[in-house]
Amino acid sequence: MREVIINPITRLEGHGKITIFLNDEGDVEEAYFQVPELRGFEKFCEGRRAEDLPIITTRICGVCPVAHHMASAKALDAAFNVEPPEPAKKLRELMYCGYYIYDHTLHFYYLGGPDFIVGPDAPPEKRNILGVIEKAGIQIAKEVIKHRAYGQKITEILGGKATHPVSACIPGGFARPISKEEQREIEEMVKSCLKFAEFSLKIFDEIVLKNTSYIELMKSQSYTLKTYYMGLVDKDNKVNFYDGKVRVVDPYGNEFVKFSPEEYLGVIEEHVEPWTYVKFPYLKKIGWRGLIDGPDSGIYRVGPLGRLNAADGMATPLAQEEYKRMYETLGGKPVHNTLAYHWARLIELLYAAERALELVTDPEITSTNLRNKPGEPGEGVGIVEAARGTLIHHYQLDENALARKVNLIVATVNNAPSICMSIRNAAKGLIRKGNVTDGILNMIEMAFRAYDPCFACATHYAIGQMPLEVEIYNSEKQLIKVIRRNIDGRN
Repeated sequence: MREVIINPITRLEGHGKITIFLNDEGDVEEAYFQVPELRGFEKFCEGRRAEDLPIITTRICGVCPVAHHMASAKALDAAFNVEPPEPAKKLRELMYCGYYIYDHTLHFYYLGGPDFIVGPDAPPEKRNILGVIEKAGIQIAKEVIKHRAYGQKITEILGGKATHPVSACIPGGFARPISKEEQREIEEMVKSCLKFAEFSLKIFDEIVLKNTSYIELMKSQSYTLKTYYMGLVDKDNKVNFYDGKVRVVDPYGNEFVKFSPEEYLGVIEEHVEPWTYVKFPYLKKIGWRGLIDGPDSGIYRVGPLGRLNAADGMATPLAQEEYKRMYETLGGKPVHNTLAYHWARLIELLYAAERALELVTDPEITSTNLRNKPGEPGEGVGIVEAARGTLIHHYQLDENALARKVNLIVATVNNAPSICMSIRNAAKGLIRKGNVTDGILNMIEMAFRAYDPCFACATHYAIGQMPLEVEIYNSEKQLIKVIRRNIDGRN
């Protein structure tokens, strides 16, 4: 048995490694995706003041702080039994659109896009933003940088900080109104972001959709999983990032369940494996059947493709047209092709800009009616759609409004079983007779990269001690000793 190890894996948030086992014929026997880091934020939050939670949880990740801030704020709304006024909810959602703009821009151009723009077989030193600049041109690079900065500036104006916002830490409200000048500044940035989103979809059309080899790759069995799908929807079953009910559809596109945040424990359970710090959620009604797909497996997917598959459409006109075009091109709903996550992500970028324009031009957006009085502390669940998928914060507060128990089901946790299967299927489909090249290994990484995973957010479960490996080298840079501690603490 031969091992092929990719460590570290690249162009993602967090850390991970892939171990591929080849049989005597050189074909893939099995492939495992392991996350070796522990974060432990659920424990960090216990005993802390309720109003601190939307601040603490933003520190889980520097890429996903707005999502955690908003899920935490909504959990506190529920825990204190208070509904924010409409202007406060609109300001929250507007800030959230700014987060989506910078986050989806980051992934397409910096993390996932290089595989298509410069090609999966390009030299490693070219498969990054510098390679994208070299191929696409410096002018496009300037637009990318500018519009990612616009998304962060919108977050900064509304959230108080570009990376770790503070404005929604008030149960039942928002910290401060925006001025007319700030409204106009945000409106101009949003209009520019709308044009940039359309431009990004045009790039995707030219580089990916008109390349038959990319379309064949997207539709291949190596990148196909038939799972359930989950995402927030509004009252018309259209995609919504900030509010609504969670809808789940089966692998044929039929509605399986639709539930409110407080009902999530009746729908989702989590499975634990001893070889990773990421938990594996599944649909409780179906049960855990292992890492298999299909209608008899309780595994589901979230994120851009999960949201679009779970919904009946987009709530803004331009995004709706792109939504229809994607499904017409890829053969109808639901789409099970993992690489289609990239297309869905750009459709969501367009929706975020359109929705932000609706919100910033709403007459209520400069209102000062931003807070309702909270009630007594209790238990609350907040759910939003992080850029990577459905994010759940569940808090139990004591009579002094201190956190007694905290449970987080993070977007990448929801996708963890599918990421493992996607890597395994890609490895089995791409490696033949022991032929392993750098390009093939990168194409295996493309299977997880499509999800835009954030393992910094995802790892909260603690089993025993942290695994540790220390390599000791002498002055000649020769390895002389390796010290290991396994996941159970044994050497």
